[in-house]
Amino acid sequence: MRTLHDTAMHDTTPPTPADPFTSLRPRLFGIAYRMLGVRADAEDVLQDAWLRWSRQDPTALQSAEAWLVTVVTRLSIDRLRALKAEREAYVGWWLPEPLVQLQDPITGDAQHHHTPEAAAELAGELSVAFLYVLERLGPEERAAFLLRQVFDYDYPEIAAQLGKTEAACRQMVHRASERVQQARTRFEVPRAVHRQLLQRFMLAAKSGDRSAIESLLSEDAQLIGDGGGKVASFPKPLVGRFRIAMLYWAQHRRLGAQLAYRMALINGEPGLLYYANGRLDSAQAFVMEGEHIVAIYAVRNPDKLIGVPAVLDER
Repeated sequence: MRTLHDTAMHDTTPPTPADPFTSLRPRLFGIAYRMLGVRADAEDVLQDAWLRWSRQDPTALQSAEAWLVTVVTRLSIDRLRALKAEREAYVGWWLPEPLVQLQDPITGDAQHHHTPEAAAELAGELSVAFLYVLERLGPEERAAFLLRQVFDYDYPEIAAQLGKTEAACRQMVHRASERVQQARTRFEVPRAVHRQLLQRFMLAAKSGDRSAIESLLSEDAQLIGDGGGKVASFPKPLVGRFRIAMLYWAQHRRLGAQLAYRMALINGEPGLLYYANGRLDSAQAFVMEGEHIVAIYAVRNPDKLIGVPAVLDER
């Protein structure tokens, strides 16, 4: 993964631990990643922000945080606008690049040496499903919603960061909240329940138990795959417990012992890494409601799986 130290220009001095940019970096990345959904794009925004920060006199600022958040937010809006045409031409369904954190297969504890620096800012919503919903929002609407609902900034601060009136920001947040709420699940599932359901699903998928797989899915469950035109994927969502169960059953029939799953945290929530013939095939995020899986987001585009172990570690 690229870092600011890798890409900083030679005539600038890297930030020190006491530098506000350093202490605020997790939050700045959290804003940029939630705005853009791709780690490299978020890193590019932070690099641009750092270059601007390096030319700024901190003593002339009333608030370093307000200045940095404003710069990162506006850079993210500009980049999202520039990416609009690219995403409209994207082959198949566009899903965010997952931030993957491996887990110990026995204890379920996170193995932090595989955690991207970006995952440091996990306070607030980060799930693949949440970021997928945010794609429905315009750039400024998305920024206003995130600054208010995820990062808890007041409306006067948001208005200053976006260069809008408070009334306009309130309206944007209200509209965005309504659109996001419509796509959310009705009930939050505790982390322990989420993990338990996922373990049962993993065992059923590994053994090819079609009935067990089907019993864990809601009747109208859907699976959305992102191959990006690089690998095969579904041109539209796969809907219905029977069709999804058949997919996992067919994978077992085709691969048998060469099929494997590994538990991982995907954007802060329990998910699965799926390996075929020992090679990484996809990172799969799950949405639970009650005792059933209601949605599966399978990221297969290899460009979005950089940094995830490509070969299964059997230990």
